Amino acid sequence: MSGDARKTAEGLEYLSGFGNEHASEAVPGALPEGRNSPQRAPLGLYAEQLSGTAFTEPRAHNRRSWLYRVRPSAAHPAFTRADNGTLRTAPFTETVPDPNRLRWNPLPEPPAGTDFLAGLWTLGGNGDAAQRAGMAVHLYHATSSMERVFSDADGELLIVPERGGLLLRTEFGLLHAEPGEVALVPRGVRFRVELLDATARGYVCENYGAPFRLPDLGPIGANGLANPRDFRAPVAAYEDVEGPVEVVNKFCGNLWTATYDHSPLDVVAWHGNHTPYVYDLRRFNVIGSISYDHPDPSIFTVLTSPSDTPGLAGVDFVVFAPRWLVGEDTFRPPYFHRNVMSEYMGLIEGAYDAKTAGEGGFVPGGGSLHTMMSAHGPDRETFDRASAAELAPQKVDDGLAFMFETRWPILTTAQAAGADHLQQGYDEVWSGLQRHFGPLR
Repeated sequence: MSGDARKTAEGLEYLSGFGNEHASEAVPGALPEGRNSPQRAPLGLYAEQLSGTAFTEPRAHNRRSWLYRVRPSAAHPAFTRADNGTLRTAPFTETVPDPNRLRWNPLPEPPAGTDFLAGLWTLGGNGDAAQRAGMAVHLYHATSSMERVFSDADGELLIVPERGGLLLRTEFGLLHAEPGEVALVPRGVRFRVELLDATARGYVCENYGAPFRLPDLGPIGANGLANPRDFRAPVAAYEDVEGPVEVVNKFCGNLWTATYDHSPLDVVAWHGNHTPYVYDLRRFNVIGSISYDHPDPSIFTVLTSPSDTPGLAGVDFVVFAPRWLVGEDTFRPPYFHRNVMSEYMGLIEGAYDAKTAGEGGFVPGGGSLHTMMSAHGPDRETFDRASAAELAPQKVDDGLAFMFETRWPILTTAQAAGADHLQQGYDEVWSGLQRHFGPLR
């Protein structure tokens, strides 16, 4: 998309504050006073509630928004099945669960004219979308802006751009997301992705379970990690467009399409807390050790989707943001470990401090999968360097990596297991770790 679109998005005065009740109107007087659904909504609009959680969930966790729109969402023709392309959904049963460590190079270049939806490529996931449990890992590579509109009834979409800016035109208004930021589109919200550069590439976590929320801070106290005020929600903006518009709906794993006679992005005003948002990962307030050792990587959690077991997330979104390392007598890169959780890691820019970068390594746009109880940690080169390093204070600011972490094994799709860009011989990065043990005599 042109620089004008980027400028338009940047010029918005964003509402901020994660999970808070917001209100916004594109036309003065569009929001009704005192009532959600008056007998006659202002300006001839239709009142409609969008519920992202069950009506009776606790108030602190309930997500819903009231939309005041030109036409109600119910005014549309029947949907028909569409081709799923390279998009897949849980339950993932195409391959045998694989305990091996896997790593992929970035997605190959797509054909010209590939939009965000056509460019979605599913690596794997877990759970069951129809049961609203689990998650999926997708990547995207697009060369064209969307002209159609998309919504996902199966889950919310956490979009992590790695290359190229995105302008998301949503029912709630415009959101602008650049690499280094993340955008979340809630379950069921209609939107269109326009490219702000020639191409766009990145990652998507599709969360079938409870909506992402900020993690509890526990002993950290009142401050730290992601600050609620840094989450940006859009100001109301609407399209009053007559004419055919293709609308694609993802429902129980399949794509369905219908041609509307108007744009469904016609919300003139809204209020609520079931809203899209953008967050700048560089605003994450990193917590770490200032003595020795280092805490578990859970301290890097930006967002969490809780499960029925306290502390055991359906999926966590974790970021490894710029930070200082100052621990004494400490092996500073992430330690060797095996984990009951499964970890998909991606790289947005630079290098990750536990992996060798460069061709054939862990590179931006690529990703690694360490599923439940697979042993992993720093490669041999990183281990040798960190074991011999002089432990002066060190600023880690040459990379930005993230992780989708989930309680269940991540099962790969057939296309991911057989992809040409799957790296062969990933295990070799640990092959040079030598025996150093020598018992005292």
